[in-house]
Amino acid sequence: MTAQHPRGRPRGTTKRELELIAMRLFSEQGFDETTVEQIAAAAGISGRTFFRYFSGKAEVLWYSFDDEVTALRAAFATVPEAEPMMSAVRRVVVNANRYRAEDVAELRVRMKLVADVPALTATAGTHYDAWERAVGEFAATRLGEPADALVPMAVGRTTLAAARAAFDAWLARADADLTVYLDHALAALERGFAVPDANSVTPTR
Repeated sequence: MTAQHPRGRPRGTTKRELELIAMRLFSEQGFDETTVEQIAAAAGISGRTFFRYFSGKAEVLWYSFDDEVTALRAAFATVPEAEPMMSAVRRVVVNANRYRAEDVAELRVRMKLVADVPALTATAGTHYDAWERAVGEFAATRLGEPADALVPMAVGRTTLAAARAAFDAWLARADADLTVYLDHALAALERGFAVPDANSVTPTR
């Protein structure tokens, strides 16, 4: 029986609860086979209430990613003026992806679903664009150029590409922390993919 408030109204829920329930159901029975109504029922809410939180079931798995975009913007706003632009980009992106050990399994499930399910992959564009813009707007501020100028856009897009390569490599191998992959990829981008010399700094963990 669904727990209720004293006045008989259904209990509330949160985006986070819906995310965890949806991931469990997607993993157990498949994304296409899972309906919004099933997710809502497992959360003790109606399908109509579900849509107050998310526009569809695919959007549930982008909830944490969108929070990362917000975290990126906040972190870029505090970067010291003396810190080189690409060094700051590398540091901020790596720090935004530091996960507790107990959260890594969940992260891998979410990323694997997004990578493997065509319906989820198809929804990625808007979210990746927001991530890219967060980086590009920081670059634009540093360069004194509009956010839609060539170089700021290039910074945002190449940073996203390097980060996605790191995510994919980590998902496939999982032989080190995600931040090791991100730091390595973004360090390579920072130096223009030139071969590092013997005195270069190793990726931070």
